[in-house]
Parts: sequence; C-alpha cells; structure tokens
Amino acid sequence: MTLFQPEYFNMFLITMAAIAVIVFVALHYVEAGYGIMYSRQWGPSVPNRTGWVLMEAPVFVVMAVLWILSGRRSEAAPVVMFLLFELHYFQRSFIFPFLIKGKSRMPLSIILMGITFNTLNALMQGGWIFYVSPPGLYQVSWLWSWQFIAGTVVFFAGMAINIHSDHIIRHLRRPGDTKHYIPRGGMFRYVSSANYFGEVVEWTGFAILTWSWAGAVFALWTFANLAPRAGKIRDRYATEFGDEFRRLKLRRIIPYIY
Repeated sequence: MTLFQPEYFNMFLITMAAIAVIVFVALHYVEAGYGIMYSRQWGPSVPNRTGWVLMEAPVFVVMAVLWILSGRRSEAAPVVMFLLFELHYFQRSFIFPFLIKGKSRMPLSIILMGITFNTLNALMQGGWIFYVSPPGLYQVSWLWSWQFIAGTVVFFAGMAINIHSDHIIRHLRRPGDTKHYIPRGGMFRYVSSANYFGEVVEWTGFAILTWSWAGAVFALWTFANLAPRAGKIRDRYATEFGDEFRRLKLRRIIPYIY
C-alpha cells in the first residue's frame, strides 16, 4: 500500500497532527452534540448503544485486517502491541455500549466522524507497527525495554481510570431518576472529566510503549478532541451547580494543571 511507504506515511502523520491542532481550536467554539451535550441540531440519531458500537467497532476490525495481512503478524512484540490496542477497542465496542443506562441518543453525523477518525487511526497505529517501523526494531527484546514496560504501566493505569470513571458516571442515578449529579470519587476528586483524563493517560502510555510518532499523534488527537469538551462539561457543571461545584476547585482534564 502506497500509504505505508515511509515518505507518504510521514506526510500522513504530519497532516493528522495539523488537523488535530485545528480540531482542538474548533471544538472550543463548536459543541459536539452527543452525551450530556446531545442536540437534535446534529441531525438524525440512533440509540446511544447502537451509536457506540457503530463508531468504535470499525477500528477494531481494520486493525485486525492490517495484522492479518502483515508479514509481521507472528512477531511477538508487534502482536502484543496489537493486542493492547484491540483490548481497548473490544471494551469500547462490545462491552461499554451495553453498560450504558438510559435512553440517550447519538447523531449519525457524530458517528460518521468517529468512524472516519477511527479508521485513519487504525491506519496510523497498524501501519506503523506492522508495515512502516524499521525491520528488527520491535524484536522480542522490546518487550522488556524501559519504553515498553513504562508505557504498558501507564496504558493500564489510564484504562483503569477510564473504566472506573465510566462506572461512577453510570451509577450517579437510581432507576427512574432524571436529575443531574456531580461525579465524585476516584479521579473525579481532581478533574471534572476523569473518564477523559483516563483516555489521555492510556494513549500516552501507548505512545511510550511503541515509542513512535504514530502513537504520539494519537495521544495528541485524544487530547485535542477531549480537552475542549472537558472544558465545556466543566462550564456546564459550574452553571448548573453553582458554588457547590466551584468549591471543589476541579481542573478540566489534567489534575492540578488544566
């Protein structure tokens, strides 16, 4: 595939990084209409569970196809990286959606944008790991390199924070309750969007364990996509709960910093 020639792949990464910066700026002015900010202005919608499966499953499938077609599909280190990536997206595609409570909806326009990015991201991560990275870079010894060990610890820490924070959000209400509540406990003691903080940590860990520009661009995209949204969620909490929320002195997405 032409994309996986190093010169084209590098341009692909540069373009994706530049778009991430544009998205970061734009999302300070545009409110993505899903979840707590769901809006009918974003067009036709489907149930939230269906939307999450449709949006997240393609990256799981595309990454698997890239692995199957690769001549490196039996090399230990690339396979372990692949499995870590797929572990996240299996949880997000086939477990997380079916834990969602309530009858919220997701616009098809949001789903299509998610599918587009997720497919491009699979090409970034799978392309680097299985096609573009220099032959011999990811030998089995990589699995006990400091990058892999440190990155894997950070990756699983982020995943744990993300899953635990989602658990807290799901259990804010009792059956039949429609009120809004301030999430508390876990990393919500420090930030108002602890679930997003977990994702940023998780993909920062992936960037470290692969020690790649592809991983770094994905970590950048994660922050660029979620940080502005975390800011809007924090503003909404401040408006809705007033001094009760402001007294908590929570940051948006990065404890003590942002």
